[in-house]
Amino acid sequence: MGVQDSLLIGLRHVMKQSVKLLLLVLLLWMLLFLAVFTHLTDSQVNQPHRTSSPFNSESQHSTYVQHSARSIMASHNSSWGLYAERRGPFQRRQVFKPPRAREEFHFRNSDKRPKKVTPNNDYSDDYFSNGWSVVRGLWKGQVSSKMLSQRLQQAMRDNAQPNKHNVLYKGQQKTSKSRQEMLCQMKQQAKLRTLDGSEQPFSHQGFQQLAPPKLQQTYTTCAVVTSAGAMLKSSLGPEIDSHDAVLRFNAAPCKGYERDVGSKTTIRIMNSQILANPIHKFNSSLIYKNITLVAWDPASYNIDLHKWSQQPDYDLFTPYINHRKNFPEQPFYILHPSFIWKLWDIVQSNTQENIQPNPPSSGFIGIVMMMNFCEEVHVYEYIPSMRQTNLCHYHEAYYDAACTFGAYHPLLYEKVLVKRMSTASEEDLKKKGKITLPGFSKIKCPL
Repeated sequence: MGVQDSLLIGLRHVMKQSVKLLLLVLLLWMLLFLAVFTHLTDSQVNQPHRTSSPFNSESQHSTYVQHSARSIMASHNSSWGLYAERRGPFQRRQVFKPPRAREEFHFRNSDKRPKKVTPNNDYSDDYFSNGWSVVRGLWKGQVSSKMLSQRLQQAMRDNAQPNKHNVLYKGQQKTSKSRQEMLCQMKQQAKLRTLDGSEQPFSHQGFQQLAPPKLQQTYTTCAVVTSAGAMLKSSLGPEIDSHDAVLRFNAAPCKGYERDVGSKTTIRIMNSQILANPIHKFNSSLIYKNITLVAWDPASYNIDLHKWSQQPDYDLFTPYINHRKNFPEQPFYILHPSFIWKLWDIVQSNTQENIQPNPPSSGFIGIVMMMNFCEEVHVYEYIPSMRQTNLCHYHEAYYDAACTFGAYHPLLYEKVLVKRMSTASEEDLKKKGKITLPGFSKIKCPL
């Protein structure tokens, strides 16, 4: 019996140890499960929202934006808030991250190349069911907003309702003008104007001493290179670099994309977000060096300069003043709001539909600006080619048809107008996404 008792005691001891070991294993397994679950949950929360997107913009390997973040975000929700505090030129500027529900905006403005984002099914459906019919309409210069997907039509309506810039258009709306009539209207009404500091309140703030000499370069041939995703695999780099001057947008990079977009930059036009948000490294990035810089920000439609100086959409005045003081030899200009809204008037006057009461896109502003300087302007992938894709920009993996057809900006109507003024061949348009426009110096108009 002594031996049996010893065996029983030993067996019980082994069973107790086994139970303890089993409980320990279960505990470790539960902790591991909780850790994995927490990690996956955090990843989903922090992952950029894939069904919305501004402008529009990036550092050397980040966002742009020919179409600013305003336009892309607006295609999904027009109620997102500004995250650069509105401050005047002599007030301290602060930048705030957007709410977590809008982290896709922060993602679009990251200074690192984003991970590839697979197109959302909704956007893919928009593109394949409606996109090509709209592209073909643009090739003909005949497009209506009714050709867009229901999502984009709703986004356009949503962005027309707030009318935050108090737009009140009283002019005519004619779509029967000839190409020559439209070009003459553009030449007569879209003369470039920059902020020279001669008007109040800027004259009182010393802008006149900071402003560089009048922007009046002249070139023979100019290339306007959009940031469209269709620039990829175009092999247009050598052709683009052969121009006398090359315009690029916001923070669109050349490095790594030279074969398709070229390496030459003469002028860079930027929306105010590029200056206001430190993530774009405006003061340090090489893409802003040794070129002419042009910035813009929309004032109200009635051009209240006093209000604009204190409440710009994004504070471009503080970084502008600092940059002019630190680099006085570099040409740097701010477009006058009257020039911006004159372009809007021209688009509306040539469109039967009521366009969005928001400023034109950087793309359209840049095209008309170069028509002021150049004898001939070649624009790449503003009107989509056969390479058209709903990839927003060639340097980031983000997809949205609003980048091509517009939601916040009246982009669709701008493109129709540009196509109607273009002299490009059908082959250039379809294969290269290239349109050709005469510069103002070559447009002959009746007295």
